[in-house]
Amino acid sequence: MADLAKLVDDLSSLTVLEAADLAKMLEEKWGVSAAAAVAVAAGPAAGGAAAAAAEEQTEFTVVLASAGDKKIEVIKEVRAITGLGLKEAKDLVEGAPKPVKESVAKDEAEKLKKQLEAVGAKVELK
Repeated sequence: MADLAKLVDDLSSLTVLEAADLAKMLEEKWGVSAAAAVAVAAGPAAGGAAAAAAEEQTEFTVVLASAGDKKIEVIKEVRAITGLGLKEAKDLVEGAPKPVKESVAKDEAEKLKKQLEAVGAKVELK
C-alpha cells in the first residue's frame, strides 16, 4: 500500500501537460483509448436517466404561451414571480412563448400557472 500512496502523490504533482502525456503513453502501452472508455461508461448512465425521467417528472418549466388581453397585468405578475425589472418582464411577456420559471416542483409550477392564468395569460407546463 505504501507504493500506491507514493504513486498517488507523484500523480497529484503532475502538471496538466504532463498528465496528458502520461495518458497518451498509457494508451499506447496498453493499446486502449481513454475517450472510448468514458463514452461507454456514460452511455448506460444517460439511458438510465432518460428512463427514470420518463417514469415521473419532478421538475417543470412554466412557459408563458401568450399574454392574452391583459398584458399589463401579466407583466406585473411575471415581475412578482421572477423578480425581473419592468423592461425585462415586458420583453419576456412580449416574446412569448418563453419560460417564466425553470426547474420548479410540480406544486409550485401549478401555483404559478394558476397565478398567471388568473390575470388572463395562457400557460403551459413542460
